[in-house]
Amino acid sequence: MKDLLRRLTQGEELTTGEAHTLLIEITEGKHTSAQIGALLALFSMRQITPAELDGFRRALLEKAVIPDLGTRDAIDMCGTGGDGKNTFNISTLASLVVAGAGYPVIKHGNYGVSSSCGSTTILEACGYTPTSDAARLREQLREHNFCYLHAPLFHPSMKSVGPIRKELGFKTFFNMIGPLVNPVQPVYQYVGVFAPFVGDIYNEILQSCRTRYTIVHSYDGYDECSLTDTVRLTGTDGFGEYTPSELGAQVITPDKLHGETDLSDARDLFLRILENKGSREQQEVVRVNAALAIQTINSALSLPQAMEKAAHSLDSGAARRVLAAVVGESS
Repeated sequence: MKDLLRRLTQGEELTTGEAHTLLIEITEGKHTSAQIGALLALFSMRQITPAELDGFRRALLEKAVIPDLGTRDAIDMCGTGGDGKNTFNISTLASLVVAGAGYPVIKHGNYGVSSSCGSTTILEACGYTPTSDAARLREQLREHNFCYLHAPLFHPSMKSVGPIRKELGFKTFFNMIGPLVNPVQPVYQYVGVFAPFVGDIYNEILQSCRTRYTIVHSYDGYDECSLTDTVRLTGTDGFGEYTPSELGAQVITPDKLHGETDLSDARDLFLRILENKGSREQQEVVRVNAALAIQTINSALSLPQAMEKAAHSLDSGAARRVLAAVVGESS
């Protein structure tokens, strides 16, 4: 590791093979916490290359526990985090809306690292208990179009790295790896990124491992379609930039997307939005993200048609019933 750290301080890049070997060694406990912290700090000072990120991705998937869910024909929806915006759980809500609209979702998530309330945090607050039981997850997916893979249960090799990331408190390349290492590797992906360069790297990697995908970044820094600024969409269908009005929505001011700092308040807000009782801005940003994910799965749909499906999932209570069902079955 010392030689590698020296090379990195001199501006050298790792090959895919070197990155793969390095992360395998980290997961096997061959490097100290100080060395790992130094590595993460060095990578935070420059842009990671596609070869490096792909090497890290391959290593984590190689070490992952892969549950047999009977299908990969589903979508994963998440963001990199690390945008510092402290929004409410938009992608988690949107994933339940997509499931309520009848599209299978295999969501991969974790506790917040660079944010206060990750997807696992909010789902646990709603009563959900994460599980690695493949039979239970398979049944949830089959019956309710939704199952949740809590990352530490499926990436036990990363146990030693989590506390280091938490102590550092800034975004690292692990923020970028997380959305790429769903152990099931669903064929569809809707993913938000905190910076355009991350979207470019994802685009290069996802071309080889997803059937259809959409990468989203709002130009004011959000790792989702925030409707606060022009959004950049990159994916299977190419590249585009869209204002909120071009997406059929109104511009939202950032303060309307802020999450709650108290967990019980965050849970109440989450449930209120899922019951279609949030503010206009809250409901609209969830609908738009759900619609873009639905369109990722079914490219034959126009955005207004996908929006209609997302709206019906909320209006009919279908999205809320998905959460109630998986919470009930996890207890």
